Amino acid sequence: MIRKIGDITVIGLSEADSNIYVIGNSVIDAGTGFNFTRLMSMFSAMKRDMGSIEWVINTHGHFDHVGGNGYFLNAKVAIHELDAPILERGDPELSFSDFFNGRMHARHVDRKLHDGDEISGLRVVHTPGHSPGSICLYDEKSRVLFSGDTIFAEGIGRTDLPGGSELDLKNSIEKLRGLKIDKLLPGHGNPVLQNVKLVIDSVSDSFY
Repeated sequence: MIRKIGDITVIGLSEADSNIYVIGNSVIDAGTGFNFTRLMSMFSAMKRDMGSIEWVINTHGHFDHVGGNGYFLNAKVAIHELDAPILERGDPELSFSDFFNGRMHARHVDRKLHDGDEISGLRVVHTPGHSPGSICLYDEKSRVLFSGDTIFAEGIGRTDLPGGSELDLKNSIEKLRGLKIDKLLPGHGNPVLQNVKLVIDSVSDSFY
């Protein structure tokens, strides 16, 4: 599945893979890596060369988001500093790779992100809870939020995996309530293209 939302291309490979967002010469998340041939054919349909991607920005270190990082051969990898060790060690437990019958390989992290950083024209919003280093990426000009596994169209990310915290996720959702968001593009499932505030408020209220 390929879908265009403004200048953003959304790639959906399978239910197991994260959404892959292509924006300029960057991608946000890279899926499991199990569906390389399909991903390559989609880039071909887009008339894009996978080798032209300069940055892979991971919203967190779980295998369904990072397993495909290596397929973007010329790209540098960015992830929040708290999840960076998952990639650097190829950690099977914290990446949750066994759940996907996947295998992690240790990989260099080119940039360790922090709250408030700017990368590829997007602001890093640290939103721990699903994992310690979970982030969202915010385009303030177009009011678009790439929300990773922090929040979806109909719920929130799991907090029962290693490194998860319900309290941290609650605080992260509260943080998102302070942003002006017109479009919410999650790590899985459908985008929210209207009434985003109602979705976030509803999720936030569910904690109480």
